[in-house]
Amino acid sequence: MEHVFWWLFLFATSTQFVYLIFVFGRFAFFYKKKPDSKENFIGVSVVIAAKNEYKHLENLITMIMAQQYPVFELVLVNDCSQDASEDLLIQLSKKFKNLKVINVRYTPDHVTGKKYALSHGIKASKHEIVLLTDADCVPVSKNWIKLMSAPLRNQNKIFALGHGSYKILPGLLNKVIQFETLLTALYYFSFGQWRFPFMGIGRNLCYRKDFFINKKGFKDLWHIQGGDDDLFVNRHANAENTAIVVHPESITLSEPKTNFKDYFTQKKRHFHVGKYYKSVDKLKLGIYSFSNLIFWFSSAVIIILSGSLEPIALVLGLVLSKGFLQYMIIREARKKLEGAGKVFWTMFFDLMYLIYFWIIGTRGYLSKSVKWK
Repeated sequence: MEHVFWWLFLFATSTQFVYLIFVFGRFAFFYKKKPDSKENFIGVSVVIAAKNEYKHLENLITMIMAQQYPVFELVLVNDCSQDASEDLLIQLSKKFKNLKVINVRYTPDHVTGKKYALSHGIKASKHEIVLLTDADCVPVSKNWIKLMSAPLRNQNKIFALGHGSYKILPGLLNKVIQFETLLTALYYFSFGQWRFPFMGIGRNLCYRKDFFINKKGFKDLWHIQGGDDDLFVNRHANAENTAIVVHPESITLSEPKTNFKDYFTQKKRHFHVGKYYKSVDKLKLGIYSFSNLIFWFSSAVIIILSGSLEPIALVLGLVLSKGFLQYMIIREARKKLEGAGKVFWTMFFDLMYLIYFWIIGTRGYLSKSVKWK
């Protein structure tokens, strides 16, 4: 019986090292941005849907208005907010002439709120390039619009995929969030570099307005709660029309969840959306996640069943080797994405992520409905 677990362990280990070295490692160690030969400063519309985000709006709008880009507007869609958002937006629209406010009073029964709000904002925007983020996010630099829109302006791309980080706070939950965010970024930036883009994040995503209109926006996605970002990219992004934006000044910073209940609710929504990905993309992600499960399970069984030190030493050696390689990859990826490379306990958080991925992920995948807010 033990030899079965050895075969499983060796298969899983080989699969993990292939992903780590050739998929993730290629991005972490070897990615280099090619400089643009020219700069074409055409107009950009930043579009944000906000629902009961009064406490974030003034800081968000002020920071976006400080962007160092010659021609842009901010389209803020107030999505049926019940707080003081509308009064605040009236005041701010008098202060900032390039702030356009749209108030959504109701949402039709057959559509989901955020997609409906974003569609209104995108259709009302006046520029060809649309840059999206969330109301609880802020750009980390004044060059955010310039960097995120560059592939569309200078290379005629349709999509530009950016990174969205979270504020660093004390506590275990925040460390879990930081690890999971970096791992997710590693997924879609690595496959994007291999010219197989499969997702983007609404916290930092850029695409062309006319493409959105021509594809009839969120057609066939209206009933899904979420997916205004990753599913739209998953449906339409390809090797020729999509670029990744890798620069510490191109990222956005978001407010993280501060309790596990809210965090698991958020991740349940994300996993629920994942079941609508293309089959080939679910396979790419599934192979890595499933082999990681087999890797840890079979290694534990072999250590328990082995009666001598030699096989235990071999298993532990491969486990530690995988852990060290994963640490180096995540550290180097964070340097490229965020300008800092400090990471801790990647092996510990890899195990934590594995457990919650299969528990929360299964619940989200099987759930029939989830909520935005």
